[in-house]
Amino acid sequence: MEALTISSSVLSLNFPAASPGDTHISKPKSPNFRCFPEPISSFRGRLTHRSKSKLFPSNAISSPSPPSSVSAEPSPPEIEEKFDWYAQWYPVMPLCDLDKRVPHAKKVLGIDVVVWWDRNENAWKVFDDMCPHRLAPLSEGRIDQSGRLQCVYHGWCFDGSGNCKLIPQAPLDGPPVHTNKRACVAAYPTIVHHDIVWFWPNSDPQYKDIFEKKKPPFIPELDDPSFTKLMGNRDIAYGYDVLVENLMDPAHVPYAHYGLMQTRKPDVKRDREGGRPLDFVVKKLDMDGFYGKLDMGIGQFTAPCIFSLRTNPTPSEDQVNGVVASASETKKRRMALVFICIPVSPGYSRLIWAFPRNFGVWLDKIIPRWMFHVPQNLILDSDLYLLHLEERKIKEFGPTNWQKACFVPTKSDALVVGFRRWFNKYAGGEVDWRGKYSGDLPPTPPREQLLDRYWTHTVNCQSCSKAHKSLNALETILQVVAVGLVCVVAATMQGAMSTAARTGLAILATACFAASRLLAHFVHKNFRYHDYNHAFV
Repeated sequence: MEALTISSSVLSLNFPAASPGDTHISKPKSPNFRCFPEPISSFRGRLTHRSKSKLFPSNAISSPSPPSSVSAEPSPPEIEEKFDWYAQWYPVMPLCDLDKRVPHAKKVLGIDVVVWWDRNENAWKVFDDMCPHRLAPLSEGRIDQSGRLQCVYHGWCFDGSGNCKLIPQAPLDGPPVHTNKRACVAAYPTIVHHDIVWFWPNSDPQYKDIFEKKKPPFIPELDDPSFTKLMGNRDIAYGYDVLVENLMDPAHVPYAHYGLMQTRKPDVKRDREGGRPLDFVVKKLDMDGFYGKLDMGIGQFTAPCIFSLRTNPTPSEDQVNGVVASASETKKRRMALVFICIPVSPGYSRLIWAFPRNFGVWLDKIIPRWMFHVPQNLILDSDLYLLHLEERKIKEFGPTNWQKACFVPTKSDALVVGFRRWFNKYAGGEVDWRGKYSGDLPPTPPREQLLDRYWTHTVNCQSCSKAHKSLNALETILQVVAVGLVCVVAATMQGAMSTAARTGLAILATACFAASRLLAHFVHKNFRYHDYNHAFV
């Protein structure tokens, strides 16, 4: 089916080689938006630090000739102005996977948050996932009859601003202890943008209206009603930096995802998988990210979360390059790959993906969303284990020594090298966790747990969760029908039913039982756990 072909191929990032003429980046520019002061401490005492020194030297990111220059050791990261991880908008979850009836627990940037729908203000809210009373998680609570977030440990209730509105244990004729500032919950600035809930990770009152001054990154295709934009999300058992660089690396697709995705055939096929040279060029690297030129489009990294690829330049990108797209150009079949990479904690990240396109839109209206997620999850599973182990090797060498440890002699790694250059230059080679973690990665769990699909996706996706429940119910029905038919055959006397009828019922019972077993295998493989052995593909 066209829909499944689209969904299983878009993750390949398989763009033809770019023109080899342009291989250097320009000098880093000043950031586009840095007018806000550093966040002051919230009531929890969060602080932001900045360091200034000499400008990191600008040099080539893509692989110039000779290729070995790409793998040259970079200078130690000398940071003019450190990237402020806490002065950015972060996506939490797509609206399509949030239930307004219940609070949702999420972790972003090492911060435990609860996302809930405030029906009194008709708005999504993001709070610290911690009741100020005895630090119980509010995400385990409920929305009470008045539309307030209620902690179910002792019944304390909070409004959409984080103010405590009820302490049941406080006497009615006593002092109003619920009005004390210590009874409040930290409420983060929250906005719905591109059908995704975003939050600003600083609850200080000075950032209450931050969205009026700085908005989340704009993605044209997700704002265009002529594009389809089904979304998915997945918790990943490796870190943010490994997730970003993997999505920027199309050269691994024919190998790590062999048999799962369509790739362009090389002019000269040198192996079964059909890997080929890729000529990528990275430009304009600054604190806000960078973009890369490819023959079929533009790859753009918008720090810290968004990596997008477009098969045709959008008008805004054309204007950046001094070219104005004609009306006929803008009406062509267009497609984008949008990956939103969220730092969760050391060794963990979250991916929100969307593949907007302006053709075949009708397919998304008749095909359930979970059917698109099945092949997409398999693609993520097929290299998850090796990337989990790769991250531990990177940790052994040290994040800032990535280019010293890795030999990257071809232009196919230009985007990856560009990201590592940005990560080292502006972030010191690590996410700022503000001292919450020791720096060690969590131990590697058993393979079955590492590749678990139920807790990392199914329960967090409304479409897959409903499909999982429905298919499990169908499996039970088939088993009941099979047992019932066997009982009918066994209880019916020989003379009361013809031999042909009895045989037919027995065959039907067998078919129902066999169908239930096949369905159980399908459910387990696609919604719970699917191993992937590269040696047998």
